[in-house]
Amino acid sequence: MKKLFPFAIVALFFAFQYCVQPPDYPLEPVIEYVGLSKNLMQQGTGNEDFLFVTFSFTDGDDDLGYPETDPTASVFIRDSRDSFAKPPLQLPYVEPQGAGNGISGEITIKLPTVCCIYIENGIPSACEDVPVTMAFDTFHYFIKIRDRAGHESNEIKTEAITLKCQQ
Repeated sequence: MKKLFPFAIVALFFAFQYCVQPPDYPLEPVIEYVGLSKNLMQQGTGNEDFLFVTFSFTDGDDDLGYPETDPTASVFIRDSRDSFAKPPLQLPYVEPQGAGNGISGEITIKLPTVCCIYIENGIPSACEDVPVTMAFDTFHYFIKIRDRAGHESNEIKTEAITLKCQQ
């Protein structure tokens, strides 16, 4: 019996090795909304307040992000109120893992506050021109990413974000 024990261990190792399958992610990134750090901000021009958005990702060809020397954008954000693109962000370079099975993880991005939007006579207001009667503004962000091969992810939508328009 003692002579068979080492063979049983080796056989058990090989049995587990062949049962574990590497992930089979698609070539294009896939993202899923995880959450916000908060959903209430004071309106402003960008530096007064901020929030963090977290989302998970998978990428089958393991090519997210760009080296610091390459300023190519890879995170794209839209505001639901006007659908205009916000300044894009750059994901840090993810070193290929070598197995060719793709990567997965979570990404957290920091987004600055924005202005409440009040439209009068078809013209949107500036931050300081919001009428006293408008106390809050609500919107969502739409986010997608692009990998180095140019594959774009699906687009996710955050939960509602409320801006406090008055001081």
